[in-house]
Amino acid sequence: MKKIYAIAALIVAGALFTTYSWACSNVIVTKGASADGSVMVTYSADSHQLYGELYFHPAGSFKEGDMFKVYGWDEGRYMGDIPQVPQTIQTVGNMNARQVTITETTFGGRAELEGGSGIMEYGALIYTTLQRASSAREAIQIMDALCQTYGYVSPGESFSVADPDEAWIMEIVSKGDGTGAVWVARRVPDGYICSHANQARISTFPLDDPENCLYSKDVITFAREKGYFDGPDEEFSFCDAYCPIDFSGARACEARVWAAYNILGGGTFVWEDEEGEHSAPASDWLDFAMGHNLGHKMPLFIKPAKKVELGALADVMRDHFENTPMDMTQDVGAGNNACPYRWRPMDFELDGQTYVHERALATQQTGFWILCQSRGWLPDELGGILWFGVDDAATSALTPVYTNILASPEPFREGNGSMTEYSATSAFWQVNKVAHFAYLFYDRVAPVVTKEIKDFEAVCFDKVAQTDGMALKFIEKGKVKKARKLMTTASSELADEMMERWNGLENNLLVKYLDGNVKVQDENGDYVKLHPDTDIPASPEHPAQREHWLRAIVKDHGDVLMVK
Repeated sequence: MKKIYAIAALIVAGALFTTYSWACSNVIVTKGASADGSVMVTYSADSHQLYGELYFHPAGSFKEGDMFKVYGWDEGRYMGDIPQVPQTIQTVGNMNARQVTITETTFGGRAELEGGSGIMEYGALIYTTLQRASSAREAIQIMDALCQTYGYVSPGESFSVADPDEAWIMEIVSKGDGTGAVWVARRVPDGYICSHANQARISTFPLDDPENCLYSKDVITFAREKGYFDGPDEEFSFCDAYCPIDFSGARACEARVWAAYNILGGGTFVWEDEEGEHSAPASDWLDFAMGHNLGHKMPLFIKPAKKVELGALADVMRDHFENTPMDMTQDVGAGNNACPYRWRPMDFELDGQTYVHERALATQQTGFWILCQSRGWLPDELGGILWFGVDDAATSALTPVYTNILASPEPFREGNGSMTEYSATSAFWQVNKVAHFAYLFYDRVAPVVTKEIKDFEAVCFDKVAQTDGMALKFIEKGKVKKARKLMTTASSELADEMMERWNGLENNLLVKYLDGNVKVQDENGDYVKLHPDTDIPASPEHPAQREHWLRAIVKDHGDVLMVK
């Protein structure tokens, strides 16, 4: 997502680098790497301007000569018209009714390749393709055709493209004049995972293996023409040619990939190349992730330490570098309540030295985040589920929304509020209220919110299993419309339950943690009263303050505060 970005001037080894710092994160899990055999893709659409709502577009039939109006996602700007296809596929967010998923992260790349007079910007490319593609491979072909025919005008992008059988990472850059794009796509080996986060990651790739690697015919020749590469074809590296990594690309972007691999790999990277399988501690790439050793790049794909559960994958998106040197809860910037967030800008300068705040997987400016699940053992009418969340992943729950629903759940519906218009029935605003309270007293409130997340998602797992069984019986009897009504009802009921829970959570947090105190509760969760016949609470608790925080206060102002 490139919706809004900061320009960070970073001093590394005496050289000044000015780089763009975008925002999104993706993790891809193949069916052989998942616990239930589904293909899963996570995506956080992170932007300070993006409203969290669920895009819903029913299937449609069109006649010859009908045109499709293309609008850019970032600015909502009309880009132009292209011929409509006879039949479109229903889309729910970044997934369609054929269980095809397309998500992205923006890496920018070389500034001279941005712009041009074409029609296709990256968001339009995603949502246009989703209405037309029945498989991941077909999606890649359609994306290529759209770019070459109508021009691609966005900065460099990494895409996750998946279906019930395959998952791909595709990286693309504009040619700079709007005439097309150059790209490469690599199939994630079954049993492996992949991740990308605003930095191009595909380096060298097989030139004659169409089963596992696809690319534009001029991806290497164009780089030669522009002076980005002059070696043998087999040594061509897409990321080095079109998006050379620098400190910011590592620390603000690849560090998130490292975090995901560290968690899912159990602290070990296991990968395979032409020389066979390799294994090494995740810590071997910590210097790279922190921007201190840019030459030691991480593998593109790794094996997870164990089959990935859906809930465990969701939790990866809630990470703040906990228990690593970049742990955002440990330094004095976390305040007295160990808050793992730093408000923008991401860099600051003191006494001639530039410093950075960490950019973790979980971040406050998320518009929406999703976990797309393609379940190949079920028919397309039932198999696709988009687990949808709004705002910060660490303080929000995922709600399952089937991709064959008849209508979007009200709390997620497009047009239900906006970034400048509050709506009491909007999940985005309700979840944000809880998140802001959590940021205030994070070490106290976060465990309460996390428990609510786990409790609700457990309800969702049970509801999905129940709905699957009932809907499958309808589908097997040819009653697809009844199955779709059932899936619509289940998705809407769970969205409504989430809203009810988060409304109650907001109220309870306010009562319990009012004014920085902690009201005392008994074993039943009831607040202890000063006297049984009064509403006055017992004297509240005052949790101890963090020693690290107190020492910082003393260092800064101790001569004034000292008791003499």
